[in-house]
Amino acid sequence: MTTLYFEAEYEDALRKVGMSKERRVDPQILVGLLVDAGGFPLEVHAFPGNKGETLTLLPVLDAFRARHGVEELVVVADAGMLSAANLNAVEDAGFRFIVGSRTSSAPHDLTPHFERHGNAFADGQIIETQRTMGRGEQARKRRVVWHYSFKRDKRDNLTLNKQIERAEKIADGSRPAKRDRFVTIDGKSVGVNWAQIEKARTWQGLKGYVANIPEDVLDGAGVVAAYHDLFQVEASFRMAKTDLKARPMFHAQEDSIQAHLTIVFCALAISRHLHATTGASIRRIVRALKPLRDIVISVDGHRITAQTPATGEAAEILTKLRSAMGH
Repeated sequence: MTTLYFEAEYEDALRKVGMSKERRVDPQILVGLLVDAGGFPLEVHAFPGNKGETLTLLPVLDAFRARHGVEELVVVADAGMLSAANLNAVEDAGFRFIVGSRTSSAPHDLTPHFERHGNAFADGQIIETQRTMGRGEQARKRRVVWHYSFKRDKRDNLTLNKQIERAEKIADGSRPAKRDRFVTIDGKSVGVNWAQIEKARTWQGLKGYVANIPEDVLDGAGVVAAYHDLFQVEASFRMAKTDLKARPMFHAQEDSIQAHLTIVFCALAISRHLHATTGASIRRIVRALKPLRDIVISVDGHRITAQTPATGEAAEILTKLRSAMGH
């Protein structure tokens, strides 16, 4: 899901002011892109800008399943989907899921590991746990897969140190006081929450995944690998919003907005195919092929087509495409 804003003064049935990913207060629409594991677009949908993201998922999935007769479908989503009610709804609708878990849950989930081994992990180590999510009738036991990466640990440590540095500057008055991470504000007193920092250190390098897929169907490594395909989804969004100029959008009528999204969707499908075939980025492909033109000249009733010769990078890309097509 993402939002596309309009530089419009008034709302209408589709363009509504809502939770903006860009922190804007303009009317917007919510755009849902359904892609496969490789990032190839399958469907695009537009929703009113004030509709909750989680309310859009099941109608799209149900329609897709019915239209294509899909028997097995696994939803892979980030932690924005992680609530007992959302996961129960997805499961009750007959779908499997792999959803990112918030790392703050690590101390609770991994208590037995911490008691036996402290916070020592081997690079690539996977630990399976269970967590009860929801209360009362909503409560269900969920499988949780935790994965440790040394590379992620280094990245987390860098981020944590920067956050500590900002908190210390706020505490000593060299930065404006605001509720940054690890900052405690008690009346007029501002300080650094060192206890919270120590807790954060314990889950550095860890990433959790909640799934309802049995271990004998997909092991922990498979869960981690499937979730990592989400970067292809992000890549598709970046391509659509920047390279393919999905925004800004200057249309006002709903039919025109839907037409705009359809053109972007088709361009994204072609772009993903070109990228998969040639290995070149979309920006590089557009830059190389844009100068190529066919000019049709009519002379005394005769039509002559003059083509721009493809050279350099453009020739290389076209050769790869022809080769893939068997030409």
